[in-house]
Amino acid sequence: MNKKKILKTTSILMVVLLLIIVLLSIWQYFRIKFAKIEVELANDLTIEFASEKHVSDFITSINGTIMDDYIIDATTLGEKEVKFKFKNEDGIKVEFSYKVEVKDTIAPVIWLGNSYTITQGKEIDLTSKILCGDNEDANPNCYIEGKYDHNTIGTYPLTFKAEDKSGNKSEQKFNLRVVEPPKPNPNAKPAEPSKTDFQDIVANYKTENTRIGIDVSKWQGDIDFEKLKNAGVEFIIIRIGGTRGTNKEYFIDEKFEQNIKQANELGIDVGIYFYSYANSNEHATRDAKWVIEQLKPYKITLPIAFDWENWNNFNDYNLSFFGLTDMAHTFLDTIKEAGYEGLLYSSKNYLEKIWLPTKYDTWLAHYTKKTNYEGSYKFWQLCDDGRVDGINGAVDIDILYLNN
Repeated sequence: MNKKKILKTTSILMVVLLLIIVLLSIWQYFRIKFAKIEVELANDLTIEFASEKHVSDFITSINGTIMDDYIIDATTLGEKEVKFKFKNEDGIKVEFSYKVEVKDTIAPVIWLGNSYTITQGKEIDLTSKILCGDNEDANPNCYIEGKYDHNTIGTYPLTFKAEDKSGNKSEQKFNLRVVEPPKPNPNAKPAEPSKTDFQDIVANYKTENTRIGIDVSKWQGDIDFEKLKNAGVEFIIIRIGGTRGTNKEYFIDEKFEQNIKQANELGIDVGIYFYSYANSNEHATRDAKWVIEQLKPYKITLPIAFDWENWNNFNDYNLSFFGLTDMAHTFLDTIKEAGYEGLLYSSKNYLEKIWLPTKYDTWLAHYTKKTNYEGSYKFWQLCDDGRVDGINGAVDIDILYLNN
């Protein structure tokens, strides 16, 4: 066969192949265009702010299988288009979309009981000192109705009110008590401090699923780690340090280096906690990177905890509860990227009323013999008056749950 015939044959084959490709493309186009799509949506297409709803949660029936049943982003209010692909009953991949409305229907939190006491003559801004926050709104409108005189002793009936930008409202009636400044009593005897023996905790809580440990900082002074190990301390969570306030300089706990070196030398499992004053995701990232840098020489076998407790000044931080939780996640995400486990530390009441659900393990602080906290937790700090051989004074005692 000469070259001309070969070229002619090749050209014909290429044309035929091109024609086949075009025809297949046209067939596929019309196959998808006229594919059978039967999707029925729920009557209620609203989603609560920051809740976790999947694509399928708003679909009552569909003639096929959703290919990626992802969680819808509900971190901003307003209308949101939900796009997804599914494979219908004929095996054809098709696209579909619907719209949901992200709403906030949760009222602000007013952290206040039936009474609030101040000392006569002490001027304080009650709306600043009494925690008033919201799950979505970083600056809810918080105010007090009623009159009082901080210079005059008495009981004043007041109402604390709060409203977020979505129109959700809360109110709490309370009595403001203005009392005399306390007078020193030279004959008063100091109260006998409570004590919880470490061995009693071991006897009552040690199982195949638990390990018993402590958490320490400079306040425990010089620790004899050999005595701790002999006493049965199975792990220790050490304060690494913190900052001296919001956007202020970092400091390393005075006993951190001494504590972690001895724990590492004796093979005691170590976790870390960092006391944060972060007020933004950027600040939380800086905190995490500082922690990571300090830990490079040491062996860490347990999680690193984010400890944020600035509740008395929460109103000054301009944070929603979502913003606070997201900030914690930013810190813990950075920790995780560096190869460590993350942990959120907080007390029972704040976990129940302030923090949003977290993707990280929780370190619960609840000083009681049996906690009634219903959320999940990996660690439980059950007292702050612990006594254990090796520490001169009180220490927090903790339980680690291996299968939680």
